[in-house]
Amino acid sequence: MIKYIKRKDIDLKKYDACIENSIQSRIYAFSWYLDIVADNWDVFVLDDYDAVMPMPFRKKARIKYIYPPFWTLELGVFSLDNNIDYFIFFDKLKNHFKYAESRLNTANFIEKSNAFLLEKQMQILSINDNYETIYKAYRKDRRKDLKKAPRSYLIEKWNDKSTNLIHLFKENVGKRTPNIIEKDYQNLEKIIKVCIDKRVGEILSIYDKNNHLVASGFFLKHKKEVTILVSSTDFKNRNNGASTFLIDRAIYKYQTNNTIFHFGGSSMKNIANYFLSFGAETKKYYQLKYNNLPLFLKFFKK
Repeated sequence: MIKYIKRKDIDLKKYDACIENSIQSRIYAFSWYLDIVADNWDVFVLDDYDAVMPMPFRKKARIKYIYPPFWTLELGVFSLDNNIDYFIFFDKLKNHFKYAESRLNTANFIEKSNAFLLEKQMQILSINDNYETIYKAYRKDRRKDLKKAPRSYLIEKWNDKSTNLIHLFKENVGKRTPNIIEKDYQNLEKIIKVCIDKRVGEILSIYDKNNHLVASGFFLKHKKEVTILVSSTDFKNRNNGASTFLIDRAIYKYQTNNTIFHFGGSSMKNIANYFLSFGAETKKYYQLKYNNLPLFLKFFKK
């Protein structure tokens, strides 16, 4: 039986154990992570935490709705075995929330099509091989970019300050993403700090010969998978190969002890093609989205 459990009533030990041991285990679903990024969250629980579906939500005009918090790439259902019917969770969700938008995870294998499940794409690179083999699979333009690094005197710096990364992101990507508000940046700073303290996250920055920050990224590590949670380059200095150098240096470091390098994903063709040029492959996931609000409230969310 599936139960709706409020955040204050969750058995955190059992909940986090389910996330840790689940087939779909993702760092974004741990209670400590959701406590930082989500305004509110509750959870659907199957039996004795045999499967869970965390639900970040907000309230507007007394209406509760599911939303995707920034810095949370994959949620969905997390189960201890493969014999799970995802649609019993989705049906429960619809009974409790009239509006929902959420990214499921790539291990939520769903064969049954439905109008409220939108197919999206992520890019993932297998890093089981040694670096030389991985490098050979780079496209010509990526190898060309890497040849610029010595000429541009690019320097990699691990364990840089989070404030440097966030400032770079704000001044570049952030200016093109106005829906990211100050609270989201504060949450990002908290996430970076906690993940570094837990030894599940690292910052890599790239500086030029003038000690100018030209690229930076924060990488999450979980169960031999590494994910770019957030990254940015200096848009005013885009001809020095810094973005490619950043990703390449991360791949070089992480391929020794990990199996998957996760680019964070994009269904936008130009961004996806850039990630694929590192030899990555496309993997699909589903975005859950529906609007069952009464007609007079349809304007509330589209």
